Amino acid sequence: MAEAYIVDVLRTPTGRRKGGLSHVHAIDLGAHVLKALVERNGIPDDEYDDVIFGCVDTVGSQAGDIARTSWLAAGLALNVPGTTVDRQCGSSQQALHFAAQAVMSGTQDVIAVGGVQTMTQIPISTAMLAGQPLGFPDPFSGSKGWQARFGNQPVDQFYAAQRIASHWGLSRADMEAFALESHRRAIAAIQSGRFADEIVPCEGLSVDETPRETSLEKMATLEPVNPEYPDITAAVSSQTCDASAAMLVVSEAALKRYNLTPRARIHHLSVRGDDPIWHLRAPIEATRVALKKAGMRMADIDRVEINEAFASVVMAWQKELDYDPAQTNVNGGAIALGHPLGATGARLMTTLLHELEHSGKRYGLQTMCEGGGQANVTIIERLG
Repeated sequence: MAEAYIVDVLRTPTGRRKGGLSHVHAIDLGAHVLKALVERNGIPDDEYDDVIFGCVDTVGSQAGDIARTSWLAAGLALNVPGTTVDRQCGSSQQALHFAAQAVMSGTQDVIAVGGVQTMTQIPISTAMLAGQPLGFPDPFSGSKGWQARFGNQPVDQFYAAQRIASHWGLSRADMEAFALESHRRAIAAIQSGRFADEIVPCEGLSVDETPRETSLEKMATLEPVNPEYPDITAAVSSQTCDASAAMLVVSEAALKRYNLTPRARIHHLSVRGDDPIWHLRAPIEATRVALKKAGMRMADIDRVEINEAFASVVMAWQKELDYDPAQTNVNGGAIALGHPLGATGARLMTTLLHELEHSGKRYGLQTMCEGGGQANVTIIERLG
């Protein structure tokens, strides 16, 4: 089978809700990273085969196939199509999978991949699935098939986060300590310039504005998001934010044709489903299945980026996979850096590849929980 290569990865800073990127139209936010990607890599824009973007809540400014509209808003070639993917929080990770699969099949050679989300402009109803816009009805209401199978069990990410915490014996104090470390790592990465090479400044914003100087004492004062879920507070949950990210995925033929230097090879990609009521547990089994298919062990993986949708998600995964926290989200995660839904998968891959390069390590694994009880897993091999 043909190989798929990552040539470039980049992202905007993560803009805090109502912060530095909140006024930017979603199309323009996506256009910003696409324009930078094309300019940085020298491939004529009319020779791209496709644009595949992740985006959740494709309504309002995010409607109309934002992969295509962002490409056009960037002033790029009219002949290049685009398609927008919604696999909930894993949307732009799935966009990478679709691009890699197209290259591996031999049907495409040059693909712009990424994601965009402006959560200030289109807030989510966080009690439901990721990407349930405020003001919209419960998506399960009136579905006879869903009710017949799952009844009235809550499809609620906060419920799932609490259920995971209780099942794996994770106390609120444990999760607050995890969250504090996420902020500490992110702030350290910013102060040391660790993110400088992966960020394309946007609207005058050049660093992530989501990490916070906080303390365990401050976290302890927060009320739970719901009295029924006493251990889940805003402190141990991912932040809503505004951001976009993009990647260049190419074939071996394209590497030669355009004299490109690959930065990573797609070593493995897969996706797995789980119980939608557990909702956030899927990365555990998905990682096990991915490792088996790839013929690898966790000991072979040098760095992991797993989305910090909630502290309990990552902590349970670490317990089950027996993986070193010191090699997981080493520059902080979504609790500090934000979770811009449709862009998060591409943001994680951008950070993962740069971290492998900074540390001189070889294999990186990315996974995340996704609405409906799903999880993507991508394993890359750093080259060079």
